[in-house]
Amino acid sequence: MNWFSNPFNLAQQATDYWIDAAQRSILFMDVLRERGDERNHRAEQTAPHVLTFQFDVVMDGRHLERPVNYGLLRILQPDGIEPDATKRPFIVFDPRAGHGPGIGGMKHDSEIGVVLKAGHPCYFVGFLPHPVPGQTIEDVCRAEAQFIAKVAALHPEADGKPALIGNCQAGWQIMMTSALNPDLVGPLVLAGAPLSYWAGVRGKNPLRYLGGILGGTWMTALAGDLGNGIFDGAQLVANFEKMNPSNTFWTKNYHVYSKIDTEAQRFLEFEKWWGNPVLLNAGEMQYIADSLFVGNRLSDAALLDSAGHRIDLRNIKSPIVVFCSWGDDITPPQQALGWVLDLYEDDAALVSGGQTIIYSMHQSIGHLGIFVSASVANKEHEEFTAAMDMIDIMPPGLYEAVFLDKDEEMLQAEIAAGDLAAGDYVMRFERRNLDALRALGGNDVEDERRFATVARLSEINKGLYQTFASPIVKSMVTEASAERLRESHPLRMRYTAFSSKNPLLNQIPALAEKVRAERRPVGEDNVFLQMQEAWSKQIVEALDRYRDVRDQATENIFLSVYGSPLLQALVGLNTDGGKPRRIGRDIAREAATSANRAALALRTKEGGVTEAIIRGLLYIFRSPEMSAADERAFAAIRQLHLRTSDDKVMNVTLLKKILREQYLMLQVNEEAAVNDLPALLPDEPDARQQALGIVRQVAGATGTLTGEAATRLERIATIFGPQAPALAVVRKKKGAPSAA
Repeated sequence: MNWFSNPFNLAQQATDYWIDAAQRSILFMDVLRERGDERNHRAEQTAPHVLTFQFDVVMDGRHLERPVNYGLLRILQPDGIEPDATKRPFIVFDPRAGHGPGIGGMKHDSEIGVVLKAGHPCYFVGFLPHPVPGQTIEDVCRAEAQFIAKVAALHPEADGKPALIGNCQAGWQIMMTSALNPDLVGPLVLAGAPLSYWAGVRGKNPLRYLGGILGGTWMTALAGDLGNGIFDGAQLVANFEKMNPSNTFWTKNYHVYSKIDTEAQRFLEFEKWWGNPVLLNAGEMQYIADSLFVGNRLSDAALLDSAGHRIDLRNIKSPIVVFCSWGDDITPPQQALGWVLDLYEDDAALVSGGQTIIYSMHQSIGHLGIFVSASVANKEHEEFTAAMDMIDIMPPGLYEAVFLDKDEEMLQAEIAAGDLAAGDYVMRFERRNLDALRALGGNDVEDERRFATVARLSEINKGLYQTFASPIVKSMVTEASAERLRESHPLRMRYTAFSSKNPLLNQIPALAEKVRAERRPVGEDNVFLQMQEAWSKQIVEALDRYRDVRDQATENIFLSVYGSPLLQALVGLNTDGGKPRRIGRDIAREAATSANRAALALRTKEGGVTEAIIRGLLYIFRSPEMSAADERAFAAIRQLHLRTSDDKVMNVTLLKKILREQYLMLQVNEEAAVNDLPALLPDEPDARQQALGIVRQVAGATGTLTGEAATRLERIATIFGPQAPALAVVRKKKGAPSAA
């Protein structure tokens, strides 16, 4: 339609648009004022947070022997009903990466909400905006260990150790805690947590080049000195915002302005968390920058605590769930999973080390969406929570979590066999090898050498700064100057400028109230509104082009400067083509692992019928057709309520112990382990038939067996005795497992 053919209509459209735009501008200014006032109010609070759940304080980290600004909270059920005492407790750890606490429970559909809905006791570890003077990262790890021990002590009847959920920075924090206290923790869920800081692919992930562009971590030391021993978390937030300038400088605000009638509340809720940066001790941030961001020493097993204990992630005994996303530009999948390739040379080393690693990669969700998206909470987090007991007993190895929508065939199977998989999805853990992680892309030897050069140069520059410049800077800094510097940070200034502290905004609340009473929004067919949208898209495209050019230039400079053989030689790196770093070996751990495997190889004739059933099932599931563990098979086992030969309840802890032992026996010598099965079976034909019935029932929980899996089942049937019915009525008989 040619709008200029009807000038009166065009004039009317212009008038309507002008009124709408003016009203939106006033309402948007009022939203910014509300945001600023909220930020100023929260800055005056002792413990600001964005949790939407009620809680009780269980432990205050400030009262520990080595005090920290962390605390342990017990989340209260919204309906007042006490959680199931037999279910394992969950602890959600929030990230202290610039922002305040509470993102894991910011909405009802959240990590905390999912745990509560499943009936588990739920705890939360948060922090205060100001650190305790002198606290260190090691102090925080020590405090977290005490929090976990306290939760375990509060739930002695729980079937399993506490499950830990670590978001972003909290992910690597709980990994360090778990590596130092492997017998204390249950399964770990790492959501968007970086662990391999050099990892990534060219053309993407520019944040990993930042340390090299800045010449190392000397500027972190400078920031700590200017802050009078305090590092301002606003600087971390600013780094995140710089990654996506179109969103920071335009899209986020424009989205609210253009949809002011519907998006204001959502914007204010998010800004309540985003706009309140916390503080860290300068020593804490220096440790993070030196040891992790630039040094990348966590995935090298090169960190030691103050007592000389190696922080080796291979010491963790509990399953580790890594949840990452291709849409996450802060923690890409390579950084979330690259540590596995750093620590293990091959799949055999991973299995023999007894470590279970499960990963899931979302296709599009962004970094923050991993923690706050309702769709993610109601799918991935809900499924992980429901399957946590199964995850805890998974045999060692690498798996990918796959979520299958229930089709008609699955629904019909559930009707026949009972509800073996609650919810809308069936979770499967499909066996993967390390080549699947290598296929994600990563650094070659030359790129590794470049990052190693940055780490060496960083130490040199930091040493020069601390020797010659730091004393001068410290002599000129006072607490008052440090506070003024923090308040003048652009992140804080934009909140203060658009708040009631600005007298120029005094008339905005009254104007906004009048506008709401006389609101006249225009329709989407307004030509001037369409022009507004077109201009907005052009602004976004221009800022995105600037970002792409900037990131490409950053990468080119990094590759050129730190790829120089002269610079590499000057910082002491060999240029013989070998790997620039080598993972340290833990001889004691390797010896203990070898001794355990050797001992298990001699115990294949020990045990009873329960061990025989589990070994037989594992033998079947080791076939190529059964390379995935399905939650329906685990549910079938749980529904049987197996008991040991001495009539003890087969809880998750005991089942995990037996399953891992039997799996390693098969892994060491499969033929010997299978051939020795008759020694575990009772003499009574009925008992053997009942045991075989259980094997058939569990093995067939996911469908009819074919190929080698069917062949293996027939071999087990021959070993166990006569053909058993699909569902055996188990009678109480000595030596036979009892089942409901």
